[in-house]
Amino acid sequence: MFLMLAEVLPWSKLLSVKDTFSASGQRALEWIHFHTSHVAWVGCSLHDMIQPAFSFLVGTSLAFSISKRTRQGQSWEWMFMHAVLRSLVLIFLGIFLRSLGKPSTNFTFDDTLTQIGLGYGLLFLFADRKPIQVAFGAAGILVFYWLVFALYPLPKSGFDYPAVGVPESWEHHAKGFAAHWNKNSNAAWAFDRWWMNLFPRDKRFEFSSGGYCTLSFIPTLSTMLLGLLAGQWLRDIQTAGRRSLYFLVSAAVCFAIAWALDFYGLCPIVKRIWTPSWVLYSGAICLVWLLVLSWICDDAGFAGWSFWFRVIGANSIVAYVMSWTMEEWTKQAIERHFGFAIRNCVQPEYHAFVLGGLVLLVFWLILLWLYRRKIFVRI
Repeated sequence: MFLMLAEVLPWSKLLSVKDTFSASGQRALEWIHFHTSHVAWVGCSLHDMIQPAFSFLVGTSLAFSISKRTRQGQSWEWMFMHAVLRSLVLIFLGIFLRSLGKPSTNFTFDDTLTQIGLGYGLLFLFADRKPIQVAFGAAGILVFYWLVFALYPLPKSGFDYPAVGVPESWEHHAKGFAAHWNKNSNAAWAFDRWWMNLFPRDKRFEFSSGGYCTLSFIPTLSTMLLGLLAGQWLRDIQTAGRRSLYFLVSAAVCFAIAWALDFYGLCPIVKRIWTPSWVLYSGAICLVWLLVLSWICDDAGFAGWSFWFRVIGANSIVAYVMSWTMEEWTKQAIERHFGFAIRNCVQPEYHAFVLGGLVLLVFWLILLWLYRRKIFVRI
């Protein structure tokens, strides 16, 4: 969530003055810029891990939530109805946020909240299953989704890529079998050309400029199931060594399969359409991250350093909504009242970066105020 809020820091603008940095500083700046932006298609940056990490933790938290609600005596039916309600709220909240600044409702289903909402009800159905059943469920979904793309015919020779927002000579076009996952010519794109036009819109939907798609919620469910599996292990396995073994072996298997699928052209690692190889690759990273943080914070008891991040994570929905609704307003307010001081103290080329940092600080202080008063917004 911190990485998402940190999007207010315009690292790209610093590239325009990178010549003022030393050679090592320039390399560091380029590295930071890469990892604070999304890759064009195949591959992964740190920024690309925001959504899978968020989705993964939804599954992890569900494992503990179900146990708590069961101890409180809540029935399965009541918990299921709550899950359905949560799913609907997430879907509509995502659409609402994507509609801000639009003349009418912007019916789009690739927002993080909407994607989670579309799969959350199904995730709940696995919540009380054994870990092996959860694992097979996640694997089955990925095999099914892989087949959907693999069986969809490749575009015919002469396909008009510019008409769907993709340059004709785009360097990220794959050849051979991997072309089944090319941008805006795949099965999910074809589905959206039908699905998205069922809803009222200003003009007919033809493509997503970023290549994103509605059907990504299906493999996103597998990401959440991996998180659920991790949550069950954290909750039920008391021995640190055995728990670590489960995490590390699972991460290694996920990474190996993802690498093989990508290397042999059977399924490229593409976050934008949430390919099965992406689920496994990002899932492996999430498993390792969670294990390392569990070692540091839970087993070693060294958690004080994480306070700054826990303040954000404790109200993740509030943080997400603030990033959509308050960023420009906060920038304008800071500029209005403190712009003169920033201009007097900072060189013009760094003005936007400092302004973004102050916006981030304001957001964190709001979240700190909520945290201190134990106000936690839940859906």
